[in-house]
Amino acid sequence: MNTRQRWLLRFVSLWPPFLGAGIRVRVLAEDPLEFESRLRLAWSNRNWVGTHYGGSLYSMCDPFYMILLAEALGPGFVVWDKSATIRYLRPGRGTVRARFAIPEQRIEEIRAEAESVGRATPRFECVVLDGSDERIAVVEKVISVRLAGAPEPI
Repeated sequence: MNTRQRWLLRFVSLWPPFLGAGIRVRVLAEDPLEFESRLRLAWSNRNWVGTHYGGSLYSMCDPFYMILLAEALGPGFVVWDKSATIRYLRPGRGTVRARFAIPEQRIEEIRAEAESVGRATPRFECVVLDGSDERIAVVEKVISVRLAGAPEPI
């Protein structure tokens, strides 16, 4: 992991919304870069019925695919979140976690599509798991990738 990626991880881990909700982020592997976010149930992220607040479950999944793609593609590309959905499958209790990685082959496919047609809109799915590896929620992210200097989408 390079210095910029270490700084980015530290920044994300200390970002006030993550810090306040109790979301912790760590790197799991060097190649491909793989993140894991964890959220321990606490008073600050508990909902009315005593389980994980849905907004915190989404927050722990929100920025990572955009960050991973922007870092992997480099400055020749503009990368933004385009849309997201979350499906809650069961109440979250205890510590929950989610992993994020984009295989190099997928990154190259996205790069090739953006270079050939000027943009790409890849979809990614993130699964939030509890301590027993039960699925708590599924977040689908759509990311907008375009060549730097290409016209903005309407």
